[in-house]
Amino acid sequence: MFKNILKRALLFSAYMLFPIGSIMAQNNTLQWDKTFKKSDKINVKKVSFYNRLGINIAADLYTPVNINTNQKYKALVIGGPYGAVKEQAAGVYAQAMAERGFIAIAFDASYNGESGGSPHYTASPEAFAEDFSAAVDFIGSLNYVDRNKIGAIGICGSGSFVLSAAKIDSRIKAIAAASMYDMGRVARNGMYDSLTDEDRKKMIEAVSMQRWNEYNGGEKQFQIGTPENIDENAPDIVKEFYSYYRTKRGFHPRATTAMSVISSISLMNYYPLENIDIISPRPMLFIAGEKAHSRYFSEDAYKKAKEPKELIIIPNANHVDLYDRTDLIPFEKLSQFFKDNLK
Repeated sequence: MFKNILKRALLFSAYMLFPIGSIMAQNNTLQWDKTFKKSDKINVKKVSFYNRLGINIAADLYTPVNINTNQKYKALVIGGPYGAVKEQAAGVYAQAMAERGFIAIAFDASYNGESGGSPHYTASPEAFAEDFSAAVDFIGSLNYVDRNKIGAIGICGSGSFVLSAAKIDSRIKAIAAASMYDMGRVARNGMYDSLTDEDRKKMIEAVSMQRWNEYNGGEKQFQIGTPENIDENAPDIVKEFYSYYRTKRGFHPRATTAMSVISSISLMNYYPLENIDIISPRPMLFIAGEKAHSRYFSEDAYKKAKEPKELIIIPNANHVDLYDRTDLIPFEKLSQFFKDNLK
């Protein structure tokens, strides 16, 4: 019953159930790399810092190759898709913005990738929002960063986490969300708000029973965002995520796309668009693909936000195109947005 309910509730990312052994086996062969080609216009180095929850956050710091450390630069903190790692979409954005003169940091969310947090693969909307503020702490401490000119970019699930962070952290002076997912709404309502109250109650009951099972020493269960194998009958959304996470295009061994079942239910209590108006007058930019299954999240967030705000629809782009398609991601627009508003 649990698998059937979960599949219907979380069809947006093709969640499947796996025991912990399946995930941990993947971790034994991890090697650091990135899914995109390095630009000769930037330098990148590994850094780390702690968030206020005591979790060590692993990150990559991108700087222009011709940086003058006696100057003060505008800076950006960048969070990637839910269950992804910094070597994927977040790194694509960080590199592109560093090419355009920004200091940019791409980080692994708490409990994910090379970041700390135990147990790993724990879903925590509080921690994921806090990670943005912790990244601001770190980047604002650099002597070549103007701490009054720090912005943030959230991609996919981080598009909602960056809004949560900005609501309570005024140091984030401008916010952009690309291919945003409202992680609370989709957890409660499923894709396209298709879940019924009965569906929700059954899912809550199943996860509650799984807590008893794990407390009693039973096998831990994980929701795998993108399965390792699909067939021609897979839903289009599943095929889209597969085309990124499970192919040479975007595959990374640390990006298991996994979150524990008993922690993921916490997203039902997550409302990133509540009180979004408090961010104003700091500007917000929402970017969505014309053909993205997630487009309605950005459109609804835009409607709830107060001015100054902007919504850009990218022609012919789907959801994952805005992860890595540098020919479609509007980096010049992003650059101008932050140059205009980080002042």
